[in-house]
Amino acid sequence: MITEYQRRLRDRLLAAPVTAPPAPWRPVLDNRTPIGGLQGIGFGIHPDNGRDLVMVVSTDGHGLFDAVTGEKIARDRDPDPDTSTPDDSRDLTCPGLGPLAGTPVQIAGLFGGGLHSGSGDGWAVDVVAPEWPREQVILSTDGGLHRGEMGRSWWHVFHSSYSTLRTAGFSPSGRTLAVATSSDLTLWTKPDVSR
Repeated sequence: MITEYQRRLRDRLLAAPVTAPPAPWRPVLDNRTPIGGLQGIGFGIHPDNGRDLVMVVSTDGHGLFDAVTGEKIARDRDPDPDTSTPDDSRDLTCPGLGPLAGTPVQIAGLFGGGLHSGSGDGWAVDVVAPEWPREQVILSTDGGLHRGEMGRSWWHVFHSSYSTLRTAGFSPSGRTLAVATSSDLTLWTKPDVSR
């Protein structure tokens, strides 16, 4: 049995339409990059330009994407079977590729782990399941999900109704918001105002 507060919160979440995140967030590419058999993702920083990079681990190998442009910058279709999934390592890492070669990348998703739930500058992300197993990704400012109005302090930015949600969260820099499902990757980026 759920409380009256829980019922109102559930109804509020179910009534919220999926909307784009507000400025300064913008979608990367067409918003959803198909990646069949996606198992997890992790972040790294490009050593030359400081941009966020997203490493994807899937049943078809590993890929590395620029989180600002969405460009695939490295691909390994046949990673070493001993390190091809993060469950083979104590800290849920896979070896980096491309500009991250030689650097272990922590992967969040099917095998555990997690991404950052806060951006460091006031944005937060929550995954809720008012109608499990369909999960919603909620972006908010300063705890807005529980105190504010939809479209002003919180936004329902993703609804996982067709694939299994693997992970959702921010890059360590806070400049990228990612949602990974078993079939695709969705990225949003915002400018770095500290530079």
